[in-house]
Amino acid sequence: MRAVVVDAVRAQPQVREVQAPTAPPGGVVVEVAATGLCRSDWHAWAGHDEIAFPHVPGHELAGVVTQVGDGVRRWSVGDRVTVPFVCGCGRCEWCLAGDAQVCPHQEQPGFTHWGSFAEQVALHAADTNLVAVPDAVDLATAASLGCRFATAYRALVARARVRDGEWVTVVGAGGVGLSSVMIAKALGARVVAVDRNPQALEAAKALGADHTVEAGDTSSSGDTDVPALVAELTGGGSHVSVDAVGSEQTCAQAIRGLRRRGRHVQVGLLPPVSGHPRVPMDRVIAWELDVLGSHGMAAGDYPGMLQLIEQGRLQPQRLVERTVGLEEAAALLPGFDRAAVAGITVIDPSR
Repeated sequence: MRAVVVDAVRAQPQVREVQAPTAPPGGVVVEVAATGLCRSDWHAWAGHDEIAFPHVPGHELAGVVTQVGDGVRRWSVGDRVTVPFVCGCGRCEWCLAGDAQVCPHQEQPGFTHWGSFAEQVALHAADTNLVAVPDAVDLATAASLGCRFATAYRALVARARVRDGEWVTVVGAGGVGLSSVMIAKALGARVVAVDRNPQALEAAKALGADHTVEAGDTSSSGDTDVPALVAELTGGGSHVSVDAVGSEQTCAQAIRGLRRRGRHVQVGLLPPVSGHPRVPMDRVIAWELDVLGSHGMAAGDYPGMLQLIEQGRLQPQRLVERTVGLEEAAALLPGFDRAAVAGITVIDPSR
């Protein structure tokens, strides 16, 4: 099969023929119809994750089951499926409690094993991790759910528990951030979107953001005082903040933009910078802020989200900005941390 292959940390990805996968015991092989190009894939390429080379990236996917391994009970060849980017083992106490997203034995396509920037991908513990894609949801839309949209959904619904009428600040208007804007509005919240990219802020506004803040260009020093602007727009700070980028600066901006006793959800990955990134814990303590991590969403939590999509209350298809082939994906990956993309890039391996 054709796949995007990375041979070493920060090596230029190449598209070439590789051995097609076989279904592992308890798992399946899926013919990839669509897979998302995500900042997390860039983190793996850049060496921020422990992966074995040569490596095939890709963790947001949807497609059709083509092989079924021994022991799989719930799935058959021809089923249309997607999968969370965190695949639980299905046996530990966390998986049995429905929290596969924190499984200590988890598998992650594109990280712990070859991923979905390919024509086919192997997936483990299918009965625990696979999610049926309803006929009303196209596979490109389903692929966009696996990391960014599902992560944003769980971050706001299950972790921050956003309530009607609350203010939510979303720092970063890429795939996760725009997903957060859409979901927060569906929950009845008021939203402030923050980004350096005017195009991304326009996309956030189109999705219902009540206010947008263009970071980095409104003061004499060249840097926007984002927390001060958020406090002004929201009457004292947001109830909930989301860092959808994952940097020391964006994390601090999001936390400092909260009102007293607010809740912060860290979704963007925070790679070490001179050790561990600094977090404004003085503010966290003095204002009794809640700082919450959110790591994907287990397959068992998908039905509620999919129901909202089928009802039209959530429209993740609006977040898909462009579709590319494997060759273009290989060229885009090394610079994806700097890409001015307002939305989700989807890869179609058949192109």
